[in-house]
Amino acid sequence: MKSYLQGGSMDNLKRMDALDYIRGFALLGIILVNILALLHIKIPDPFTIDASYQRFLYFFVEGRFYTIFSFLFGVGFYLFITRANAKGKNGHVLFLRRIAAMFVFGILHSLFHPGEALMIYAICGFITLPFYKVNKHINLTMSIILIIIFGVMGIKIALPLPLILLGLACGQYRIFEKLKQKIKQLFIFTAIMLILSIIGLYVQYLNMPEQPFEPMILLSEDGTLDQSSKFLQIGVTNGPIISAFYIGMLLLLLQTKIVQTLLSPLKYYGRMAFTNYIGQTAFILLFGRIFHFISNLTYVQTLYVCLAIYAIQILFSVIWLKYFRMGPLEWIWRMITYWHTVPLRKPVIQEKHVQNHGSL
Repeated sequence: MKSYLQGGSMDNLKRMDALDYIRGFALLGIILVNILALLHIKIPDPFTIDASYQRFLYFFVEGRFYTIFSFLFGVGFYLFITRANAKGKNGHVLFLRRIAAMFVFGILHSLFHPGEALMIYAICGFITLPFYKVNKHINLTMSIILIIIFGVMGIKIALPLPLILLGLACGQYRIFEKLKQKIKQLFIFTAIMLILSIIGLYVQYLNMPEQPFEPMILLSEDGTLDQSSKFLQIGVTNGPIISAFYIGMLLLLLQTKIVQTLLSPLKYYGRMAFTNYIGQTAFILLFGRIFHFISNLTYVQTLYVCLAIYAIQILFSVIWLKYFRMGPLEWIWRMITYWHTVPLRKPVIQEKHVQNHGSL
């Protein structure tokens, strides 16, 4: 597979690796919340480790990782069209075919996972497509304003749209290129997001319910929010800020070789994000049926299931990508997008062994 610009530099390749690391990191968080609904996990008993784990999830996980995926979809949206145009193809037409295929995948996925995100991303991708040609300053300003409005209002389902637009704007600004030259700016950004995250989490902590809670924002008869709903709404508000801190911190850590090596499995996990996202649902439901997990696990026990799925999927991703160019679902998606077959297996490099028989 060629780089998105002919003669692309190593910085472009590193940038793509960085995005794969972030995708893999986002996958780790998404499953921790999705498994609760898929296996119909009951509210934990008060004053138990399960109750503490529920609070942990809604402080540091829920609303923090789907926002990263939404943002990355916007970045990928920009890169996809830019690459296609650089190769002389009609990037807009290809992107429309791509999100149409994603929408169909989403419909099929929703039969098993009603809360899935693919359909929402496809719809938001269609809405934001005209903004590819809009000035980057306008896109950045609009996205931040909408994120603030939807976040403060606690409208979680509306956040992917401005987050995708923000990702598009960051692509236009080429934020992820030549990161080693932007360490100072990245450090300042991450520090600011850390401070804002601490403030937001403290406000959320002040509104933390004493008892375990239903993970739904509900209005009472007089139109006010109860304690748990207020806690969850503040969590939605905090989501994009904490996500930004996670991304900034991960990018800073990835500037060192040792961290790149230690976290390299995440890169392969993220490179097959589409296959692994669908695969998470498949594994959860499969384990649920085989081992009778549905409605029978506690919150903490779902963590153990997630750890097992991590191990299986990461190992599979590492091995698969040694022999193949992309994940199996990525391959199908790519063929639908370009409407022709593409090679899946990596070319086998045949080594020529020259025998030296010496002189007679």
